[in-house]
Amino acid sequence: MNRRPPEPVQIVKQRRDAALAALVGGVPYMQFMGIGVQRRGDELTATMTYDEKLIGNPLLPALHGGATAAFLEVTAMIEISWAMLWSDIESGAIDVETLVAGDLPRLPKTIDFTVDYLRSGLPRDAYARAKVTRSGRRYASVQVEAWQDNRDKLFAQATCHFLMPTRNDG
Repeated sequence: MNRRPPEPVQIVKQRRDAALAALVGGVPYMQFMGIGVQRRGDELTATMTYDEKLIGNPLLPALHGGATAAFLEVTAMIEISWAMLWSDIESGAIDVETLVAGDLPRLPKTIDFTVDYLRSGLPRDAYARAKVTRSGRRYASVQVEAWQDNRDKLFAQATCHFLMPTRNDG
């Protein structure tokens, strides 16, 4: 039995990080909004870096509801896309160089998106994590939570439903 030796951990990490960077880089709106994504294993945390342009009410000051909603939606979209790609990235079935070159899979399309604004977003960095609650061939559901200083004190949460691209929609 000829079994391939396992890849070195650093090679696997580089492949994961390159795939995530390509996925995030394929959404220019994220750069405009100052949204980045960090990976720990298969868990993603999105960060929206504070910028004056994100303020909606300068008297409080508070983050604009649209900026908060956009942050939650792109976090959900990246999470569901990452979950779709994870097994292919791990197995090496996806050539990361093609992803980096811009040959990205299609993103899921939003069917509906419901945001619960729990408190005002303060003028500081915000963080979000999404969890895929259902994922099928055609449809997926995602829950997203956003916080600022304390993970237990959410300032917004959302439920999202997506139409999934077919696997041959490259």
